Amino acid sequence: MADAASRLTRVAEQMLGVPLPLRIRAWDGSQAGPPGAPALVIRNRRALRRLLFKPGELGLARAWVAGDLDIEGDLYTALDAMAGLVWERGEDARGLAQAVRDPQVRAAALELLKLLGPPVPPAPPREEVRRRRHLHTRHSDKRAISHHYDVGNDFYELVLGPSMVYSCAYWGAVEEDATLESAQRDKLELVCRKLGLTPGRRLLDVGCGWGSMALHAAREHGVSVVGITLSQEQAVYARKRVADEGLADRVEIRVQDYRDVADGPYDAISSIGMAEHVGAERYLEYASTLHALLKPGGRLLNHQIARRPQRDESSYETDRFIDAYVFPDGELAPLGTTVTQLERAGFEVRDVESIREHYAHTLRRWVANLEAGWDRAVRLTSPGRARVWRLYMAACALAFEHNRIGVNQVLAVRTPEAGASGLPLRPRTWHG
Repeated sequence: MADAASRLTRVAEQMLGVPLPLRIRAWDGSQAGPPGAPALVIRNRRALRRLLFKPGELGLARAWVAGDLDIEGDLYTALDAMAGLVWERGEDARGLAQAVRDPQVRAAALELLKLLGPPVPPAPPREEVRRRRHLHTRHSDKRAISHHYDVGNDFYELVLGPSMVYSCAYWGAVEEDATLESAQRDKLELVCRKLGLTPGRRLLDVGCGWGSMALHAAREHGVSVVGITLSQEQAVYARKRVADEGLADRVEIRVQDYRDVADGPYDAISSIGMAEHVGAERYLEYASTLHALLKPGGRLLNHQIARRPQRDESSYETDRFIDAYVFPDGELAPLGTTVTQLERAGFEVRDVESIREHYAHTLRRWVANLEAGWDRAVRLTSPGRARVWRLYMAACALAFEHNRIGVNQVLAVRTPEAGASGLPLRPRTWHG
């Protein structure tokens, strides 16, 4: 088929109503579009069929994960351009059906049909998880956590680096002056300072991952730590790290749901990058459970990604790509909603620190690690899984940079009835 790229460019511009900011390179070797721009590489006509049967974000994601679609050139520039065309427009089948009433768009759609080949819906990539609704039971949460985290500790070592911390690092004034490992160490130390950890105290680390926070708190601050995770692979890895560092007398790693912890009270609780898995319907239960597990005067450090609030919150939907391929059942809430729920549970919220830009820096370092070790990442998981992670992390880096999402550390206290919070008058001295 001659010059498929020019035909696709014309169709895309007619349907979108704007010039296409990317080049298109098609399966027949043809190219079209602005010179010097990144290229959207359409490897086969199956990519078009995926878009026909799932217009918008999910169709593009399926084509990307399956390898039917690729980007040639700077990934971030290409995703930034595509965000304005797809993700921010929120196109879906219903919206496109209304657009097809326009004669020009209808003509473009007919042209697209000629390019498709057999109009048979391709099967979704095997990496896709299909969910009907977010239940957030103990069983469904464990299954969702397993999907995301039990993909091999070697893969996470490649992406995260030696720190094995899967949350936002804390960078200095000049990002280039720090390594990923030193920035992650600074984040763990910041959490410990905010929690006021001192020798002999007892810390619960909810969603402990591969044990980095638990190890840092025990080693550097002399506390006893219980770390809980729903991932068997994380627990095995974390327990080995604890044994290797000779800290088994101070650190216990459990495979346990936060709702099943019954050996409180604790002096402090850290929850770093875990609350995104809780869900809106369960969030008050989560906050109340942690409140009950703290001693009077105990502190909670809740480190959580937030989305921008919507005028009509009832219209909020989870990101289709992330729900299907990355975090099944994950939900983001606005910062104000999180603070309100913590207060409803009985906490006194004492400090909120936004570290949005820090996560963008962190994600770009993770993407660089993945790209540098690409062949090994594919061997450790699958080509589709590696492609999921590259797209997910790069797109999230841009979302943080453009303030579409944020991340916040919320320090809250189970303040006793007498009112003494135990915090200094100028608490920001924890930055050191």
